[in-house]
Amino acid sequence: MEEQAIVIALVGVLGIGAQWVAWRTGWPAIVLMLGAGFIAGPLLGGIDPHHAFGELLEPAVSIGVALILFEGGLSLDFRELRKTGSAVWRMCVIGGPVAWLLGSLACYYIAGLVWPVAIIFAGILIVTGPTVVIPMLRQSAVAQRPSAVLKWEAIVNDPVGAMAAVLAYEYFRASADGSNALEVVPLLLFATVAAAILGYAAAKLIAWSFPRGYVPEYLKAPVLLVVVVALFVVANAIQNETGLVAVTIMGIALANMKVDSLRDIHPFKQNIAVILVSGIFILLSASLEFETLRSLEWQFTLFILAILFLVRPATVIISLAFSSIPWRERLFLGWIAPRGIVSIAISGLFALRLSDLGYGDGTILISLSFAVCVATIVAHGFTIQPVARLLGVTGAGSKGLLLVGATPWSIALAIELKAVGVPVTISDTSWWRLSAARQQGLETYHGEILAEATEHTLDLTRYQVLVAATENEAYNSLVCMEFAPELGRDAVYQLGEPGHHDDPRALPSAIRGRSLFESGADMEEMHRRQTAGWEFRKTRLSDRFGIDDARSTLPDGADFLLVLRKDGGLKFFTHASRPSPGSGDLVLSYSPPEAPSAERVQAARERKGDKKGAGANKPDASPA
Repeated sequence: MEEQAIVIALVGVLGIGAQWVAWRTGWPAIVLMLGAGFIAGPLLGGIDPHHAFGELLEPAVSIGVALILFEGGLSLDFRELRKTGSAVWRMCVIGGPVAWLLGSLACYYIAGLVWPVAIIFAGILIVTGPTVVIPMLRQSAVAQRPSAVLKWEAIVNDPVGAMAAVLAYEYFRASADGSNALEVVPLLLFATVAAAILGYAAAKLIAWSFPRGYVPEYLKAPVLLVVVVALFVVANAIQNETGLVAVTIMGIALANMKVDSLRDIHPFKQNIAVILVSGIFILLSASLEFETLRSLEWQFTLFILAILFLVRPATVIISLAFSSIPWRERLFLGWIAPRGIVSIAISGLFALRLSDLGYGDGTILISLSFAVCVATIVAHGFTIQPVARLLGVTGAGSKGLLLVGATPWSIALAIELKAVGVPVTISDTSWWRLSAARQQGLETYHGEILAEATEHTLDLTRYQVLVAATENEAYNSLVCMEFAPELGRDAVYQLGEPGHHDDPRALPSAIRGRSLFESGADMEEMHRRQTAGWEFRKTRLSDRFGIDDARSTLPDGADFLLVLRKDGGLKFFTHASRPSPGSGDLVLSYSPPEAPSAERVQAARERKGDKKGAGANKPDASPA
């Protein structure tokens, strides 16, 4: 028992630790997790999943994959298909069979596998898998359409690849038994359809019971998890691997039934998915044995290269032929196709079954699937961002600012930031209020920012920071709380200082965004200052002119608002925190209509011993 507890703790620390390092460095999280597991397992011997968990390892991993697939299905909104055109169904309906055919040829002629094993393994390789694709997309700035295509393909083709392998295996097993092999096809199709019906029925049950109060709020997340696990087990009891079909259908169906209760569960299920992905990949790489690597032969290297550079590109080119998808996006999709835990788990299952049928090549499947998985994860994980930039399929990047509320103050702020190259969008429900922003040439969004349709009409990945600046403090807080899970609590701001915990008339800081300005001024104060002629002023810092010098040049009562880093990052001054700007950063302040005197600027420079350079390095403190 103590060994299992230590292994579980190590898996958690390594998995989440790798995710954190990936966030800090920008390196591919999947590659770091594989590396951490390999070092802790085969190299150091600190983790031996098979010894620690025994026969429980395989079902635990299978249930984890089922939950990840369900969570991925919940992210698939049919409205997203409008952006992808016919690409998604082409990649699934045409791409699946094409990849199976080309993969079978590569397995037979290059890897040297016998035909039955080659066909089964090629079916498994249809699977790309959300366990690797979604973390890669999360870390990269890929444009919306290719990102949506990769996500849909990964989630939909996961059960498709598993069922293709099952179909091929049952066919060859029936042939070996001397029975009519064609009889297995209708049975498998029936089992697949039955699993899909079960998944849809489970989704309808949840969508019916949750809004009607049959499940209390505190039990909704546990009930949903239990239903997913039970559905997976029941469907697998009908036919192996159909459980993946059932949970995927359930997730997609629930996502498009508009169950309001699921919005509250969304952060919880995302956290579960992150933990499961981290744990599964640590266990995956820690389970690798050196004997498995030694069994790889030289032709397997050629086979992996063929999968990377021939099979995948040809599959995409054939699938998207005569479509409206630009060629640069087709080339990008033709490169990105990492394989994950599902392909390895299924390979391990069929390796034993094929050996029982007398196919010696079946034992090679485990080592070969590991090799394909590691090779594709490393190749695609490190190149997804450079290739996207090279082909011009990156999104706008997360350097922008989203301003909610078209007020004179927010429009003036947007003008200042646009002048220094920061992309700004102003959102408001009033077309009339947005007219002033449009007249200034600012980008606007007319609509309710909290509406569900906004997710599909406004690309939120473009923004690093949100500022809620309407005249309604409670609405500003609601906006900040809605976008905090996506942007981060430290990236959503609003005007006004939070009330003290014992003030019954004020909103507490726990349910609002960070307060702008060190003074915590509210919108009413901003209106007063704007009417009095307050102005935004920009100051560029240097090694000899720091933040204290910049502060000394400002009129009394002026407030620092934000720092624009050299890399484009935005950091705001709040009532509770103050960023530390450095040389080359630009500081934006909000000041009374009093220009800083030349004597105050000169005095600040003299304190730095920069008398000679005062004229050359004079900051831009003039009003816009």
